[in-house]
Amino acid sequence: MKIIISNASQKPIYFQIAEQIKNQIISGELKEGEPLPSIRKLAQELQISVITTKRAYEELEKEGFIDTVGGKGCFVAMQNKELLREKKMRMVEDTLSQAVSDAKLLGVRLDELKKMLTLLYKEEE
Repeated sequence: MKIIISNASQKPIYFQIAEQIKNQIISGELKEGEPLPSIRKLAQELQISVITTKRAYEELEKEGFIDTVGGKGCFVAMQNKELLREKKMRMVEDTLSQAVSDAKLLGVRLDELKKMLTLLYKEEE
């Protein structure tokens, strides 16, 4: 599991960790039932406080992304496929919303934006 902490970020460290793990679950990099590193091990690897790592795991559990099994550790939760798709769609919508905001700031017209999106979409095929 790859996590990068940015000290320059405005976001708290626990939030950065939770977001990156969440994105790895949504993208399928982390599979259902896959064990996560222990809180202590992850804290040691990232050279951060155990309390910070614990908070990240608590947030993920609250949102239903991971399950904690007493004495065994934390695991990627079984995901409802439709709910997971909705979460992925939300991520796409958020990214597109930011792109639209940026385009408006630059004075990019809707037809130009559509052309850009079409070109980018076709490049991926």
